[in-house]
Amino acid sequence: MPTPADMHAFGIALGSELGAGDLIVLTGPLGAGKTTLTRGIGEGLGVRGPVTSPTFVLARTHPSLVGGAPLVHVDAYRLSSALEVDDLDLDLDNSVVIIEWGHEVAGVLADSWWEITIARPTAGAAEDADVESEPRSVRIERVSAV
Repeated sequence: MPTPADMHAFGIALGSELGAGDLIVLTGPLGAGKTTLTRGIGEGLGVRGPVTSPTFVLARTHPSLVGGAPLVHVDAYRLSSALEVDDLDLDLDNSVVIIEWGHEVAGVLADSWWEITIARPTAGAAEDADVESEPRSVRIERVSAV
């Protein structure tokens, strides 16, 4: 994805294919585009926005405006244990759930999920790197806890 606009457009296309019960784990460094992708997914699902990072609230629910599944956007970065995600009481069966930094907690929530990994070449590089326009690569795979 060469630009944030491309990441957003990819999210819109992906969101139009998702439905209740889908769990997506987003992995990538800070600034990779996880929230930009989620914003596009929310648009593709037709949910109420704005979709913003849930870092300080841990989880945000965005109800559908078109009669579809709501989007539950979770940031697991500050969770100290995988068991803490259970305290969030997520409606996995009736929602599309996206968990940023959720690799360690996904197996507690579901038997399988979609894992989307976003990479950028200068992740962790000097602060003067142009991370906004830097191309990203995206890998999508189906993961099973078993």
